[in-house]
Amino acid sequence: MSRELIVETENFPIAGVFRIARGAKTAAEVVTCTISQGKVRGRGECVPYTRYGESVQSVLEQIEAIRAEISRGMDRQELQERMPAGAARNALDCALWDLEAKLRGERVADMIGSRSPRALVTAQTISLGTPEEMAAQARAHAARPLLKIKVGAEDDAARMRTVAAAAPQSRLIVDANEGWTEANLEENLRAAAACRVELIEQPLPAGKDAILSEIPHPVPICADESVHVTEDLDRLAGLYDAVNIKLDKTGGLTEALILRDRARAKGFSIMVGSMVGTSLAMAPAVLLAQDADFVDLDGPLLLARDRVPGLTYDGATVSPPEPALWG
Repeated sequence: MSRELIVETENFPIAGVFRIARGAKTAAEVVTCTISQGKVRGRGECVPYTRYGESVQSVLEQIEAIRAEISRGMDRQELQERMPAGAARNALDCALWDLEAKLRGERVADMIGSRSPRALVTAQTISLGTPEEMAAQARAHAARPLLKIKVGAEDDAARMRTVAAAAPQSRLIVDANEGWTEANLEENLRAAAACRVELIEQPLPAGKDAILSEIPHPVPICADESVHVTEDLDRLAGLYDAVNIKLDKTGGLTEALILRDRARAKGFSIMVGSMVGTSLAMAPAVLLAQDADFVDLDGPLLLARDRVPGLTYDGATVSPPEPALWG
């Protein structure tokens, strides 16, 4: 069984500028893997992330290092053993899922026991800016049922208040991207509770979050940068109430499914998120998120252009992928 691997780098402009606590970006740089067996092909996309020591070049090098084994027919389980979790493994793992489903004449949803997947409500991201700028974004999306507010700078309480006032009917998530400190943590938590925020993502830097076990959580706190794979869960107990599962962190859908089920069994709430990527990156995450408490898969809505065909977004809802895209 011989397979062909094609690896491409692509650039998708963002509509405007996407800002978080660590900086701004104007484009999504992605790596796409296509694995073909005969006339059947499977695709997967990843987004290399600097925060985790990744670059487009490092991801390409990781993939090239395993090209021969992929060509000889390596399966998903062998891939978990041969590559570390991260963006490179994600692109290959999702391509193998897509290929396997098409070779078997099945849908990935059926393969993972998620029969008749449904459309999901996804968060709409409010990019970091001044309180006034963020209020304007919130007013533009006030009809969306779930908004995710990027914070992690000075005067975040004002940002939360202005967004809450501008979108009074929307549920709110706050994402600090490790931008808060022990000095302002409790003040910001109280402000979030007063603004009816339902979840706070990663307020403190990963590895510097021990204080979370010592203070009240007036709003549930979700691990993002602190959780990548299933083995991380034990050390999160008592610190976090929820985990944000992203395929680029877990290294693909295979590990993400295990992490999701193990986290739920341990009592964590589940959020499924992503980096800013195209519909190809979101497609497997939509299936992963079928029973999630929070869904944040609006990446394609932040882009100036998406793949064709892409996922179907209808306002705040995203439908499961069609085979022409993935799965």
